[in-house]
Amino acid sequence: MTEDDSLLLPEEEMFEHFRFVSDKKQGLLRVDRYITDHMEQTSRHRVQLAIEAGYVRVNDKVVKANYKVKPLDVITIVMPYQRRGFEVVPENIPLDIVYEDDDLLVVNKPPGLVVHPGHGHITGTLVNALAYHLGISQGPDAEDDRMGILVHRIDKDTSGLLLVAKNEDAQMFLSRQFFYHTIQRTYVALVWGNVADDSGTIEGNIGRDPNDRMRFKVFPEGDQGKTAVTHYRVLERFGYVTLVECKLETGRTHQIRVHMNYIGHPLFNDDRYGGDRVLKGPLYTKYKQFIDNCFEIMPRQALHAKTLGFIHPTTRKEVFFDSEIPADMQALLDKWRKYAARLSEAQEI
Repeated sequence: MTEDDSLLLPEEEMFEHFRFVSDKKQGLLRVDRYITDHMEQTSRHRVQLAIEAGYVRVNDKVVKANYKVKPLDVITIVMPYQRRGFEVVPENIPLDIVYEDDDLLVVNKPPGLVVHPGHGHITGTLVNALAYHLGISQGPDAEDDRMGILVHRIDKDTSGLLLVAKNEDAQMFLSRQFFYHTIQRTYVALVWGNVADDSGTIEGNIGRDPNDRMRFKVFPEGDQGKTAVTHYRVLERFGYVTLVECKLETGRTHQIRVHMNYIGHPLFNDDRYGGDRVLKGPLYTKYKQFIDNCFEIMPRQALHAKTLGFIHPTTRKEVFFDSEIPADMQALLDKWRKYAARLSEAQEI
């Protein structure tokens, strides 16, 4: 058994994979033993790993392995991904592997690469590439739908570091760090507007927008969505846009994109959250052409997962990885630096 509101990743919604209802005459029995008895080809150790990761619930509450199943209990196994229903085909897609050992690997994902196969993206994904690299091939009815490798994900058009587990123990150990917010992750983002404070924290529950299922939004009253906290720090100011570093305390879907939009600073060229049009600056045609040129240089949201730090599952030592800002984002920043310099010179005259 292999991002999330249980003891795993808080980046995705949880999906029910298995459900059992105990008999009305069920005697008291440990939940790990009960599940092992009711699932074929599943070891008790594997069930216990799933319980430790928070995948197992009884009556919709996360339980420990020593929970005693009672009559008419509803036991569910939920996962942070939906069942595939299609074959994962290994594909020889180049991977930028930053680090690899027997337990894990760290990949620097390029922009435009979809992480998981899904409707519309059956092939050509990071998972297909990992299947080839790791020598794994699975059909649509594979018992372990996720192949037990990806610990979290980032959006298709977001670049940067991704953590991959190569065995169950590593996957569970790393996933728990995501839930307890001990994973160190920093992103760099170019956002619209001149961010007022040099640093700050954005808090606000994030949930799916009821008016647009492809978007997420902040529910400030906290009565909907899931808790989300983003810490930001200004790295560089360009007048009409600002380069910020974001540290995630939680990891909700689209969290940085949603939170920055919530405080009035959507990511540059983020078409889903309104950043793909001129939001700040003069109305001159020449400036509009400058922005269009910027959009052509970086035809995606300006977001990069730059650093990743965690405790290694075997050595139990802290490891840390950094990545270069990708070429398209670097070119965009260079263009804005030149523009900001010219703007500053003109204002001094």
